[in-house]
Amino acid sequence: MSDEEIQTLPRPRVVTGPVDRTLPAAHTTPQWLGPVLIVGIVLAALNLRPAITSLGALFEETRTGLHMSGAVAGLITSVPALCFAVFGVTAPRLSRRFGPAAVVCAGMAAVAAGLLIRPFATNAAGFLAASALSLAGIALTNVLLPVIVKRWFPDRVGTMTGLYSMALAAGTSLAAAATVPLTSALGGSWRTGLLIWAALAAAAVLPWLPIAAASRREKAAAPAAPREDSGPSVVRSRTAWALACYFGLQATGAYVTMGWLPQIFRDAGVSASTAGVLLAVTMVMGVPLAFVIPGLAGRMRHQGPIAVALGLFGLAGYLGLYLAPAAGAWAWALLLGISNCAFPLVITMIGLRAKSPAGVVKLSAFAQSTGYLISIPGPLVIGTLYQHSGGWDLPLALMAGLLLPQIALGVLAGRDRTIEDECGMRN
Repeated sequence: MSDEEIQTLPRPRVVTGPVDRTLPAAHTTPQWLGPVLIVGIVLAALNLRPAITSLGALFEETRTGLHMSGAVAGLITSVPALCFAVFGVTAPRLSRRFGPAAVVCAGMAAVAAGLLIRPFATNAAGFLAASALSLAGIALTNVLLPVIVKRWFPDRVGTMTGLYSMALAAGTSLAAAATVPLTSALGGSWRTGLLIWAALAAAAVLPWLPIAAASRREKAAAPAAPREDSGPSVVRSRTAWALACYFGLQATGAYVTMGWLPQIFRDAGVSASTAGVLLAVTMVMGVPLAFVIPGLAGRMRHQGPIAVALGLFGLAGYLGLYLAPAAGAWAWALLLGISNCAFPLVITMIGLRAKSPAGVVKLSAFAQSTGYLISIPGPLVIGTLYQHSGGWDLPLALMAGLLLPQIALGVLAGRDRTIEDECGMRN
């Protein structure tokens, strides 16, 4: 983002009609807040996946070091989606009580604390508890970053969503690619390799401290207001359900890709090192596209065509894996990397399908929590089918089949309407 764009960041807009009390008073907004918010959003997004992908890179060493049983190891791999669903539900209430900026600040502190504590765990239970602390902070931030964008950048939802989606993808790829080399450079201990990511999380807390303080001052300076509207009842909205189910199916595809794609290539005769590079290629595709897709989606009245295009890329990738997994490995990795960019699309649609910050926070919590619950069985079912069928034909057919309802749900979720209209609320 250029200096000119930063200098022209929109101030919180004045809304005509009934006053949205979740918006700060425009005249109390400090000049420095826009640039600091951009830094805070980027740093927060960078920390939304390293807690998971850094552990994945050192999982075998961690499992051996803590003497984990197979059941406990399987539980740890399922914990992220479960924590995202369980703790994400609490975000709307915490946001109303303390403000979204304060909750994101606390979330980043929880991420840093968990990453700092877990390398010193002496057993699986302590490691799991520390991981859950970090994942709770990630869950809250997952839900509230779209709210932050909607509240302070209402006219640049696509651009800002693209910025933090790109940072999220970069953080995911960075932790996956750099954890093992950094661990080797620092002595080879898996504890050190996991500990280094606490520093990045601690850095993310710093910009949110003044942001949260400024938000509190604005709230204190604002005229006394009636009890804040908690937003529409999202369970009554077809669009909210479409977004939740679309989120769940795209998350299922992403988790299956991250968990099983290297094994698919290895079973086809690709070397282990090349299979790892192919997974990295799939993940890196999300960095530039995570910026481009939200910006494009934000300029469109109906985002369904993007959902269709991403689904078709995925179908082509799975078909390629079915017919010639080794011969076209690089092409299939690229196609699946493009398809997995449904995540920044659905996050953008969350910001576009509600009129107010109160609506966005409820829609974000509902769509992400419900979606992550939907995604939990996916990798386990794929693994079971692989084990019992003795190959990848049936699992790949299932993943391709799931893309069909995902495309349909993306078209429904992308329609130009808001949950407030569907729930009978008018601004």
